[in-house]
Amino acid sequence: MNESERFSLGKHGDDYYSRTLKDAETFTETKKLLQSLIPAEEQLWENSPQGLLKHLTNDSMNSAESAINIYQQVIEPGGNSGKHRHLSEEIVFILEGDGYDLHWDPIFAADEKYDWDWQREPKQFEWRAGDFVYIPPNAIHQHFAAVSSRVRLLSATSQLVKVLMGTSGLQQIENSSCSDED
Repeated sequence: MNESERFSLGKHGDDYYSRTLKDAETFTETKKLLQSLIPAEEQLWENSPQGLLKHLTNDSMNSAESAINIYQQVIEPGGNSGKHRHLSEEIVFILEGDGYDLHWDPIFAADEKYDWDWQREPKQFEWRAGDFVYIPPNAIHQHFAAVSSRVRLLSATSQLVKVLMGTSGLQQIENSSCSDED
């Protein structure tokens, strides 16, 4: 059977394209109803395995922002965030305090299947208020406050990986020193 004959095979009657157009129209109308401003008093606090977070926007809030999750995190002096990884890159801006990050970068191996491992020894990055930290995709990472410093940081991650893959790939490895979830 040649390609031309194979072309005519298949099932008929799907309306995928029409449904996609309708979804796009619905999204546009729904987007108009979402909040472009989320006042500080409506932002959500959470004591999570990652630590104390104040969600500015995420995919479960009534926000017009649907591409990025953003939160502030507070780490008390000498404390640490949870140790975790996710498939999207993360950017962190240090709003106050000083401390350091540990990053275990991924090691990718493609044999018969895709396989991941991580560096045994982490890279350490010292930071202070005003600094910007980049965390690569799938890197295991953790934030630490100096013993004499309360830390407040702003974190942003993309929702694109979650939208495309159906998962953020989030894995909590250790809980925060401030977490009630131990």
